[in-house]
Amino acid sequence: MSLTDINGHAVSRICLGTMTWGEQNTEQEAHAQIDFALEQGLNFMDAAEMYPVPPKAETQGRTEEYIGSWFANTRRRKDWILATKATGPREEFDFLRGGPRFTREHLIEAVDNSLRRLQTDYIDLYQLHWPERTTNAFGVRGYTHPSDADSNWTSLEEVMRTLEMLIQQGKIRSYGLSNETPWGVMTFLQIAAREGLPRPQSIQNPYSLLNRTFEIGLAEISHREDIGLLAYSPLAMGLLTGKYRNGALPEGSRLALFKRFARYASEPTWEAAERYVALAEEHDLSPAQMALAFVNSRPFLLSNIIGATSVAQLGENIRSLEVILSREVRTGIKTIHQAIPDPAP
Repeated sequence: MSLTDINGHAVSRICLGTMTWGEQNTEQEAHAQIDFALEQGLNFMDAAEMYPVPPKAETQGRTEEYIGSWFANTRRRKDWILATKATGPREEFDFLRGGPRFTREHLIEAVDNSLRRLQTDYIDLYQLHWPERTTNAFGVRGYTHPSDADSNWTSLEEVMRTLEMLIQQGKIRSYGLSNETPWGVMTFLQIAAREGLPRPQSIQNPYSLLNRTFEIGLAEISHREDIGLLAYSPLAMGLLTGKYRNGALPEGSRLALFKRFARYASEPTWEAAERYVALAEEHDLSPAQMALAFVNSRPFLLSNIIGATSVAQLGENIRSLEVILSREVRTGIKTIHQAIPDPAP
């Protein structure tokens, strides 16, 4: 394994994100995006059992169903390295498995349901969407240690033994972590080494010009332990495209439709986004492509997950692979980051 592959198979630097499929995108639009991405050389696609976003009982699983119908219609399952995720516990997901956990029973049920919806007999990369234990994820800066910290979550060794069983059964080929902390990643790796269990192959965490907290502790782990980053929200829900400048909320945009993304609502976040957009325009760059090119250039990156609601938007994002940031642009990015570091963790 290296920072360019999953299970020995090289993955494209851009990963096709899917969380809008079934909410903002129809099945036909989802299929068009898959076709286009494949034509552009992408071979890596990421989903989740809870998608589309925002998660609702009546739409849960629809994204995987759209992927499954594409597989069934085209018979091109082998053209894709497919990743999906098991939902962790949160009250808003009580409609899913009666309140999702990472026990053996829950993970088996989750995998089987995903396989059915995806119309495939294996998942290349199966990820734990967020830790079962309490952590400071999803925009929470400080960590508060709960009094019942060791009594309300499945031991990591038990989780790993279930994942090993699923690998042995051929239902999944490897597993990864998501929204995980340095302690969590290192503990998984230590247990794997001690018990001879499969090790995680990736970590999917937020990473963008507005959130570089991955660099603080996890980037070193990526390099030293060979576990690359799958970067999600590289455009910070569109803030880094410039479409929300001057308080604009374009009709149909995510921030206009959904109020759940509070991590992007602070004044420093909008100020930093404005500065990055202005920097791109100063150098005749597409703001979105500059933001994505920065993420693409990170040495700890395994793949950059981009989501789009149109094929045209997807095409612009994929063309970020052709963008090389000049020294002047890199200096400008450094200056903004030093002035307003990580406003949207």
